[in-house]
Amino acid sequence: MGKTLFDKVWDAHVVDTLEDGLQVLYIDKHLIHEVTSPQAFEELRKRNIPIARPDKIVATADHNTPTIDQHLPVKDELSRNQLNQLAENCKLNNIPLYGLGHENNGIVHVIAPELGITQPGMTMVCGDSHTSTHGAFGTIAFGIGTSQVAQVFASQCLLLQKPKKLRVNVNGSLKKGVLPKDVILYIISKLGTNSGTGYFCEYAGSVFENMSMEGRMTVCNMSIEMGARGGMIAPDETTFEYIKGRDFAPKGDEFESKVAYWKTLKTDDDAVFDQEYWFDAEDIQPMITYGTNPGMGIKITEKIPQLEDASFEKSLKYMNFQKGSSLLNQQINYVFIGSCTNSRIEDFRVAASYVKGKQKAQNVTAWLVPGSQRVAKQIQDEGLKTIFEEAGFQIRQPGCSACLAMNDDKIPEGEYCVSTSNRNFEGRQGQGSRTLLASPLVAAATAIEGKIVDITLN
Repeated sequence: MGKTLFDKVWDAHVVDTLEDGLQVLYIDKHLIHEVTSPQAFEELRKRNIPIARPDKIVATADHNTPTIDQHLPVKDELSRNQLNQLAENCKLNNIPLYGLGHENNGIVHVIAPELGITQPGMTMVCGDSHTSTHGAFGTIAFGIGTSQVAQVFASQCLLLQKPKKLRVNVNGSLKKGVLPKDVILYIISKLGTNSGTGYFCEYAGSVFENMSMEGRMTVCNMSIEMGARGGMIAPDETTFEYIKGRDFAPKGDEFESKVAYWKTLKTDDDAVFDQEYWFDAEDIQPMITYGTNPGMGIKITEKIPQLEDASFEKSLKYMNFQKGSSLLNQQINYVFIGSCTNSRIEDFRVAASYVKGKQKAQNVTAWLVPGSQRVAKQIQDEGLKTIFEEAGFQIRQPGCSACLAMNDDKIPEGEYCVSTSNRNFEGRQGQGSRTLLASPLVAAATAIEGKIVDITLN
């Protein structure tokens, strides 16, 4: 029997297999930030255990960082203390840190790919659930808890049960206005938020083969939202061209040698998955969520389902929506384009192409937050900043921003926000805030119109 992409990468990193089936897995890259690392550093310090491989760790400041006046001292005491603690821990342990103001600073899942740190065939972990983003490169990447962060610090390994294998196939051609974010929201709406529990998911088919790396990262980023441990897409020429020439990418003959190996990282024709699904690209339309989990999504032209379920009704009550109603023409006062899901240059190019020559609706506060300092520079260099500012949008400095309420960028209680982030849980963007997940194109159109509109009509 052949091997899946997941099998090939996982099996190459197994150090040992124990009697109960648990396996010791070697980790190639450990990404850390200011929120989930302090306790792990402290645990090792108390036990007098050194960091095993500081050269395999990359640190950045992202979750707590302000997105205005980053040159000034951080106002929030908790955020300031966590950022200072990260800097101190990295200095003591010789770990490279991209702190505020550094040219490589940004969201951890944006900077690692753009710097060429993320490469096919690796195992990567981070104390953040959306580490699955890196699976777009044919990488086994997943989020870990604080105790596991300490495990990797101490041994560069993790003790794990090998997940089952799932494949989602999407073939055909996407319609006008349908972006990768719509593809993954559609998949989750059809399969549910628990469909991937216990699995690692591979995305296959012509839709993913034709996607850019930015699009693939958006899809893999949200694998966790259907319960999967992570998501993967087989590396191909699109992957190799994206990596080539980046700061930490292999160079010259080494790069060619790596590519030869990377080309072997694809699922064998006779490999078997534990679960498999198929979808037609033609069935996917621009999507939007209406509830309080990413699986509560509909095509933007559809109506909210009429289900008899207590949790469903609780969710609608929180959102102040009604069964059987349409979201078209729903007034929206906040729009957020950013997060580790949709804060790459491609996302801002798409938004700018819609916004150019138009004016933001007066009732809308629109925040555009690049995922890294490099993306911010691209926005400036490509003239996109001028387009957005002339339209009345506010471009902020890099960070997680309004994806989650761990910094100053919060959505006020009771307000609706069309957001390109990955979660719409109760209070995710601020206490009492109401989040509708969508693509950068739908978000941009909402900001211009001041309400939800059918972008396929434009």
